[in-house]
Amino acid sequence: MSSKPYKIEEDTTSIVNEPSAGYLISASRQGIPFHTFTKMTESSPFSMDDWSSFLHLSERTIQRYKKEKKSFDPIHSERILEITMLYNRGIEVFGNSEQFDTWLDAKSIALGGIKPKDLLDSTFGIGLLKNELTRIEHGVLA
Repeated sequence: MSSKPYKIEEDTTSIVNEPSAGYLISASRQGIPFHTFTKMTESSPFSMDDWSSFLHLSERTIQRYKKEKKSFDPIHSERILEITMLYNRGIEVFGNSEQFDTWLDAKSIALGGIKPKDLLDSTFGIGLLKNELTRIEHGVLA
């Protein structure tokens, strides 16, 4: 593979607006720098406590990343990208962030009475939410 690696330091718009597969792979392998993580998460409703839970990192570790201007490990970077992309998809399906935020925080019958937000800590959970968003988009609510 001789393609030039994508530079993720400055380009948060690629993540927000339908990123290419090459960009996603490169970004997750390089690691998301903390300042990029901050830019990506500014518009999300998630607290640092939420992100700590989603990434399986203590808040103290996340604060250390900030202080040391450190990049996240590939496994954490991948989860950050997955959640960011899911969040953008949810806004697309629901029409605005307020309605999607409400859905994320409400118990879902389709998901067995679990709040969708509580599934963001695993790849399987994120996959379930993607599938549920597709069903909602196509009017299949059961």
